[in-house]
Amino acid sequence: MATQKRISASSYSNTAPLIWSFLYGSERGKYEVILDTAPSRSAELLAQKRVDAALVPVIAYQRIKNVRLIPDVCVGAREKVRSVCLVTKGEDLKDVRSVSLDVSSKTSVALTKIIFREFLGFEPKWIDAKPDLDKMLENSDCALLIGDPALQILDSKFQISNAENQKSKLRKFDLVELWREFTDFGFVFAMWMTRNKTCEIDFAKVRDEGLSQLDEIIANYENEISLTHEDFKKYLTENISFSIDDSMQKGLELYFELAHKNNLIDDFKKLNFSNFSF
Repeated sequence: MATQKRISASSYSNTAPLIWSFLYGSERGKYEVILDTAPSRSAELLAQKRVDAALVPVIAYQRIKNVRLIPDVCVGAREKVRSVCLVTKGEDLKDVRSVSLDVSSKTSVALTKIIFREFLGFEPKWIDAKPDLDKMLENSDCALLIGDPALQILDSKFQISNAENQKSKLRKFDLVELWREFTDFGFVFAMWMTRNKTCEIDFAKVRDEGLSQLDEIIANYENEISLTHEDFKKYLTENISFSIDDSMQKGLELYFELAHKNNLIDDFKKLNFSNFSF
């Protein structure tokens, strides 16, 4: 009897359309699914050959040996992502001298360093931190915030915060908007990857089934994210892109080149995609 295939993914809200089918839809029960809140855990399982495929941050592609990308399917953004941002206490980025980094996203940390070094022309002091915005901004001028906490910060240029009755102006900078401003490319944050030569899972079909169930997916997260149903749906349909266009692929290639140039990855390899076997 053949061993059941194993896959791994993070349980972020923006990965939900890519895994819904495995949990509730047509692919339910066909594969063993391992979920974790930390994307780095999926990369670790893939590197150890403990899963057949994993949805992992793209920078892991350069750090895992003999890994292949699953084509077309991703978590990315063409123009604006909303859920990965830099936040200051009102300063422009050119005036930032220290940045607290949420190290749970190595892809976003590397992107932040590229933006400062390559595009802004200087390097602030980097401080590793847990994703607590108030504490991050107590210790630095700027904070890298990712995931659902970043999504809930208002998208207006300035936000008034009344925490503990103290008013302060926060300024939010969307990382994909910054990347696009300087490169004119979209950006890819995560992709399915495998260490097998072929892939038997039709991840594009799985994605499409998940996208057809957005209302149910949003309902599952409504107690965790303080967004309206329509705003959350807008985020998943207009901000996040679950397929890769030419601009996003070129952006991914440039990201890897600049990461290598800035010693953020030890090795550099070109994109290598898995073949389908279904």
